[in-house]
Amino acid sequence: MKGAKQTTLRDHTAVFGVGVHSGLSATVTLHPADANSGITFLRTGSAGRPEREIKADVRAVTATEFATVLGDSNGPLCSTAEHLLAALRGLGVDNVLVEIDGAEVPIMDGSAAPFVAAIDQVGIVTQNALRRCIEVLKPVRVVKGNGIGELRPYSHGFRVDAEIDFPNKLIGKQSFAIDIEPDSFRRELSRARTFGFMRDVAKLWNAGYALGASFENTLVVTEDRVLNPEGLRFADEFVRHKALDAIGDLSLAGAPLIGAYRSVRGGHSLNHAVLSALMADRSAWMVVDIVEAPRRVARGHADVAVGMVAPAYAPEIS
Repeated sequence: MKGAKQTTLRDHTAVFGVGVHSGLSATVTLHPADANSGITFLRTGSAGRPEREIKADVRAVTATEFATVLGDSNGPLCSTAEHLLAALRGLGVDNVLVEIDGAEVPIMDGSAAPFVAAIDQVGIVTQNALRRCIEVLKPVRVVKGNGIGELRPYSHGFRVDAEIDFPNKLIGKQSFAIDIEPDSFRRELSRARTFGFMRDVAKLWNAGYALGASFENTLVVTEDRVLNPEGLRFADEFVRHKALDAIGDLSLAGAPLIGAYRSVRGGHSLNHAVLSALMADRSAWMVVDIVEAPRRVARGHADVAVGMVAPAYAPEIS
């Protein structure tokens, strides 16, 4: 893990757009937050309802059918949070208050890139507190239908390995694996867009989904071609987006993960199930503070890693 200290934003920053499923407009404003506060969503301006605040963690997930929905006993607070969460985790932002005035996080261009750009515009600052992480101690595996998801120990940080297999000649079977660091996230994952099949459009509309979908925010696929005039950003953009979604969903651990995640034919539901299974087994993980940022120093002809993690006592993960 790069960086021993927690981070937040240097200043507030905002994005505006429509929700891919609701079709309704919303503004999301990201505010700096105190150390150890984590990622919190604050809903404002909701048809006269009082403001609600929800910690972004696995216990706040209320639905995962077509997107990750956060809420509580009072109902959903916002949906489609995964791309924003992926941008925050991918760039290593530990503490932020996410203020949203609508029911769905804007889809923007269908990727995490607009959120990355908004964060980069104001910058990230280091705070005077050690970064607290969740280290995976043993494999946790979930099978849902034909999907398989597993979190396992991985001492080098956080790794995502995704595989998809669609009965579609354009997509077919694709796989992609990456160690998540800010540079690799920006370069390899942040621009990968959500996608959907033209044959499913009417069905989704009738079910009340994809009401804000368009060629500007969704890759639309037929049996043998992409309908978007600009085409693909990556030859394997489909599986890269699945990896992006996984990063956002797994950020709901409540702290950065030290471990490797493998997903085969997965999605939001599988990601949530694996993370829930991990958190339910207290022997499968522990909270650690990053005491010193790992670095490489030369000793003779060998490179030696310097740095360690230390267990945190009486952790409060929420």
